[in-house]
Amino acid sequence: MVDYLFVSSLYIKRVFRQILNLLTAHRTIFCPLHIPQHDFLCAEEFDELGRLQRTCNGDIAVNKCEGACNSQVQPSVITPTGFLKECYCCRESFLRERIVTLTHCYDPDGLRVTGQGQSSMDVKLREPADCKCFKCGDYTR
Repeated sequence: MVDYLFVSSLYIKRVFRQILNLLTAHRTIFCPLHIPQHDFLCAEEFDELGRLQRTCNGDIAVNKCEGACNSQVQPSVITPTGFLKECYCCRESFLRERIVTLTHCYDPDGLRVTGQGQSSMDVKLREPADCKCFKCGDYTR
């Protein structure tokens, strides 16, 4: 009877520890919104026949998610592989639209465009506004 209680107690402690680890596995270690120095963006404009009219580019600061999240692998008797894997990745939790202006525009021959309304191009992009840890491979949100 004592051996059975001892084994049951160890099993309950182990299961409790696994549940506790699963509940706390989503904790963020370091998953901030990061603003890089600059990213190179390029956009092209075509006419109604599909011919290139101009290409514009520029160096724009764009937010990105970068960091590390709490992940773990532990032995398990209930999984086919013998291990329970809980992986979390740093990803965007909210995207916002932003309009940026590209100021270096060129015609199809590679010459700089200087005409009124043609020397720059407004481009709409989506960038992260907030970052969080999500279960890796989970794109259902």
